[in-house]
Amino acid sequence: MERGAKEKNQHLYKPYSNGIIAKEPVSLEQEIQEMRRGGAEPEFDMSDIFYFCRRGVESIVDDEVTKRFTAEELESWNLLTRSNYNFHHISTRLTALWGVGVLIRYGILLPLRVTLAFTGVGLLVVLTSVVGLFPNGRIKNYLSDKVHLMCYRICVRALTAIITYHDSENKPKNGGICVANHTSPIDVIILASDGCYAMVGQVHGGLMGVIQRAMVKACPHIWFERSEVKDRHLVAKRLSDHVADESKLPILIFPEGTCINNTSVMMFKKGSFEIGCKVYPVAIKYDPRFGDAFWNSSKFGMVNYLLHMMSSWAIVCSVWYLPPMSRMEGEDAVQFANRVKAAIARKGGLADLLWDGGLKRGKVKEVFKEEQQKLYSKVLVGSSEDRSRS
Repeated sequence: MERGAKEKNQHLYKPYSNGIIAKEPVSLEQEIQEMRRGGAEPEFDMSDIFYFCRRGVESIVDDEVTKRFTAEELESWNLLTRSNYNFHHISTRLTALWGVGVLIRYGILLPLRVTLAFTGVGLLVVLTSVVGLFPNGRIKNYLSDKVHLMCYRICVRALTAIITYHDSENKPKNGGICVANHTSPIDVIILASDGCYAMVGQVHGGLMGVIQRAMVKACPHIWFERSEVKDRHLVAKRLSDHVADESKLPILIFPEGTCINNTSVMMFKKGSFEIGCKVYPVAIKYDPRFGDAFWNSSKFGMVNYLLHMMSSWAIVCSVWYLPPMSRMEGEDAVQFANRVKAAIARKGGLADLLWDGGLKRGKVKEVFKEEQQKLYSKVLVGSSEDRSRS
């Protein structure tokens, strides 16, 4: 992984020294050569086994992947039991303070927020359906923008979200794609409350399906059937056709494909970077001291997650609009995606990781295992060639 990154001139994130593992990265060949003893080098040495055992233990001790899929650790307790289940038993005074906080959050704030949420969603469904009755034109587009902004801002109030937007002159424009790091499903309303976007997603049933069908009547969002999602060529064509029409809103995409815990940016899928249009990077960073916005979908369902959000003190975040970026000459989609990802990570103060966020639910791809096997085979082949020459 490290060697591949170096060959592609990519920055490989290295965690700070934690007192357990702290060393400069070296190649597999160098480490194995250091572990081997003696003059002539055999094709295989028993000491090679210890290298792979040591690397395996190091990966477990200093894991920089799986910890990105759990809630971010706080330096101090924020009086929420979900951040620590033991602190409210430390003293009677602290327990009383925590109890008052529970009454305020669940007795006052939560009912108000739920009311606002239902109001915002209800208005979105009704008003977008009404706007959809208008013929296509400037009036319909104007009304659609106003309705979406109003409803998303009501939903933001339902979370008591305090958002600071930076560099608004770089806000995404029509005919482009907006890409952002992904921490939570509420990333959508955080961005949509400051500008209008065309959403991309899979067709759902139930309440979500009702919302999707109403929204697409007022604005050309891009919804895919379940059978179409895996058809990369169809997806790319739908996206290309959308951005080719500069009268349509910019597309909002989260290329990571999963939620990461607000500490890092993981691998961007290359699909949205193959379109050949301007890309508008956006960095989103939440302040977990008032409420953790990260959605651990393997632990909480959507309803439970939204209940946690609405019963938090507040959702505080900063949004940075970065200057638009385009593919450079000779740059492929993967390199372009990594360059955009690195810019988002720098601006948001996040760690830039090369790992695929799909590891959240799936196993390590065979290609990564094969890469290590190929590197080791080169060591053996190189040793054999050296011996034959001598």
